[in-house]
Amino acid sequence: MAARNPESMRAAIRLENVVVQYPYEINRATSLKEYFVRRLKRDIRTSYLTALDRVSLEIHPGETFGVIGRNGAGKSTLLKVIARIIFPTYGRLQVWGNVASLLGIGAGFHPELSGKENIYLYSALLGRSQAFTEKHMDGIIAFAELEDFIDSPIRTYSTGMTARLGFAVAMADRPDILLIDEVLGVGDLQFMQKCVARFQEFQTQGTTTVVVSHSLPDIERMCQRAIWLHQGQTLAGGTAAEVVQAYSASTAAVPDAS
Repeated sequence: MAARNPESMRAAIRLENVVVQYPYEINRATSLKEYFVRRLKRDIRTSYLTALDRVSLEIHPGETFGVIGRNGAGKSTLLKVIARIIFPTYGRLQVWGNVASLLGIGAGFHPELSGKENIYLYSALLGRSQAFTEKHMDGIIAFAELEDFIDSPIRTYSTGMTARLGFAVAMADRPDILLIDEVLGVGDLQFMQKCVARFQEFQTQGTTTVVVSHSLPDIERMCQRAIWLHQGQTLAGGTAAEVVQAYSASTAAVPDAS
């Protein structure tokens, strides 16, 4: 992670012509024997799926930034690049500050462990010490509203309960950068209002938030700016209202078959 310097203070996240490609076999072997035979004959043909195609953007400190697009557009891949879960095939990524991620419901949880055990696990994945987690344990459980279920295994939780626990752990400490992927619509209205209040609190304190969501009203309400991804490329960027309007007009003309 790069250290802060005067030049980097202009941005919290910067991507320059980032490309992410995944290799796959065109003539995939149907058995292990066939695979080794083809390998010996040098008959394994590989192609590449481009998930992100020359994406460039700059996100400012304290900004809430939205990412919209159809399924398979590269939205989740973009967040994983920023989180350094995957690395660009080409291009340059710069991130300044510590990152907390909510990349899918239950990411980082083990289904056989209890809610409390998963708090320790997820906190450790976020780079927090056991002492920090113990200090904030009661607050995390209260925020998630899971006092009666915290000793039960995660596999017995509903989708909403799992999402609440993930939110509570991720937001127990203010990160410099918060990444959220498709979890804003999970949970009841009261809990989501509590989460939005926490987002706003973090924002006033300088947290940069990147939100991926299919909920265009959420993007327009929460975000200052946004981009529209399509097949890994940026089709539009600007204010959240402008990008949502452009995307809505496009999807109204061509139904999403994904």
